[in-house]
Amino acid sequence: MADLFWLSDEQWAVIEPFMPRDQPGPERKDDRRIISGILHVLTSGCRWRDCPTAYGPRTTVYNRFNRWSRRGFWKAMLAALAKAGWAGDAAALDSSYVRAHRSAHGGKGGRGRRPLARRAAARRPSSMPSPMCSAAPASSC
Repeated sequence: MADLFWLSDEQWAVIEPFMPRDQPGPERKDDRRIISGILHVLTSGCRWRDCPTAYGPRTTVYNRFNRWSRRGFWKAMLAALAKAGWAGDAAALDSSYVRAHRSAHGGKGGRGRRPLARRAAARRPSSMPSPMCSAAPASSC
């Protein structure tokens, strides 16, 4: 229980006005507990199915995150908080941008025609043998 994330009273006071109200369906679980579970999964990097039961049923935690994401709840809440000038205790952004070559996914240039091994061996060599090879026995070059 000591390593679980729980929203403080101050944090919840900032977030609570943005909670959706009058939603259809069964009576909702404790929003503060569910959001703490969502933030625990997002900050720890664990799978949704590994969400501790202290936050409530893992399917409820995941479904609430997924539903609110599709409806734009998180973006609207963060935009409203930023517009109000709230910065919180700390803010961190992490982003990676790595350029990859267009054929970095694998393969050697696609499905081009390649000569048969017999024809490639019959062609004239594309480079000249080294002068060191002329002095050495033929089997070593």
